Amino acid sequence: MCDDMGWSDIGCYGGEVKTPNLDRLAMEGLRFTQFYNNAKCTTTRASLLTGLYPRRGRGGLLRNDMVTIGEAMRAAGYQTSLSGKWHLGSGATTHPFHRGFDEFYGLLDGCCNFFDPSIADPPYKGGKVREFGHNNEVIKEFPANFYTTDAFTDHAIDCVKKFTLNDRPFMIHLTYTAPHYPLHAKPQDIAKYQGKFKELGGWFKMREQRWDRLQQMGLADEQWKLSAADSGAYDWESADQDHEDLRMAVYAAMIDSMDQNIGRLREALEQAKVADNTVIFFLSDNGGCAEEPGGRGSDIVPGPKEYYASVGPAWGWAQNAPFKKHKSRTHEGGIGTPCIAWWPGHIKADTITRQPAHIIDFMPTFLELADASYPTQYAGQQILPVEGRSLIPILDGETRQRHDQLAWEWSGSRALREGNWKVVWDSSGKAWELYDLAKDRCETDDLSAAEPERTERMSNAWFDWAKRTGLKVKVDNEKKKRSAGVR
Repeated sequence: MCDDMGWSDIGCYGGEVKTPNLDRLAMEGLRFTQFYNNAKCTTTRASLLTGLYPRRGRGGLLRNDMVTIGEAMRAAGYQTSLSGKWHLGSGATTHPFHRGFDEFYGLLDGCCNFFDPSIADPPYKGGKVREFGHNNEVIKEFPANFYTTDAFTDHAIDCVKKFTLNDRPFMIHLTYTAPHYPLHAKPQDIAKYQGKFKELGGWFKMREQRWDRLQQMGLADEQWKLSAADSGAYDWESADQDHEDLRMAVYAAMIDSMDQNIGRLREALEQAKVADNTVIFFLSDNGGCAEEPGGRGSDIVPGPKEYYASVGPAWGWAQNAPFKKHKSRTHEGGIGTPCIAWWPGHIKADTITRQPAHIIDFMPTFLELADASYPTQYAGQQILPVEGRSLIPILDGETRQRHDQLAWEWSGSRALREGNWKVVWDSSGKAWELYDLAKDRCETDDLSAAEPERTERMSNAWFDWAKRTGLKVKVDNEKKKRSAGVR
């Protein structure tokens, strides 16, 4: 899993970044067009690990009445490891080494300096040094040639070598921080892309070109309309184009480096003679990121470890072409992820599925692969029932029974999907919106005024879901707005 990468960044999803290793997995495997995350790092990770929607309030996102994929797979006889970003705590009950992973190496926080994690964040972040570790030990010093993407892969490869010394199966959870800010990449990777995005003509032109490729690839339906410009996307012609080009070039270089490392890992699996008996999934934890924590001045240089740059709201939105919005929002651009599944001899090569799926589906999928059952109790605790459904029928080319509903929330942005219908309450909006995703995946035609009863019923269903998952909302004010006819 990568971090803050847009829906259409990689080559096999219509992007400009050179991703031959991911493209090969896609051509030999399956691409999802309607796979969902939770729009944000922490909630996505919690759901992927537990097979549950995020639980809020007392106990946090990783409670004792939940079992993790690491714990469940280890109980099924698997060796387990996590290499990369965790972002769910570092206490006795929330540290990955204590929550089912035999091997852990990586970042316990949300982001860090790619070349030297011991460097504190800039003053606007409080000068915090991010927490890095190996198993139960804290790491505070890093070698001169360190780069997180390489280091996380090195650990994953070491685990492949270690785990294949015996006959027990294994599960590796590799969670890259790329291409999350700060924008840090190697000069040789940046050089591949510098000037390319200026030549494209900026974010608006990039979206249009991706839109064309996505339709040619069969990943987008011709009856959809490309979503309108985001409110945060500023004018390209008056922008500092050289600086903007460099921002996107470094971002692309970070994805390129990740792809190179995915190739290294696949080669390690092949050398260990286990590739033919391995399932690989690839996805992003949320849509492209429009945050700009360090500003956008040309004095903030993307690339070197001394600076803390980001891509900004225009690129961050355009990375999710053709969809609406971005990370932290529950329109499709925030919650949609590219997802590749690769399983030699089982998945039909170069296939596309339009069946909706969600990260909560990984837990039951992995347990079915392991011929194991989801536990009702673990470590003396009654465990919440799993909410995901196995993806195996989809991987086998069959039609899977859909979730009755899927729901999301982050920081005031809300959504619920039922069949092909979706209601959305944007954090910056004043009313529920309604879309028919079968005809309008890009959410360009709000049907709430034409379908007030459906809109109100589905928005009520969202509040029911919020109550079940412990999410506190201002119900009284929302009820007043809904009873007034939504609009």
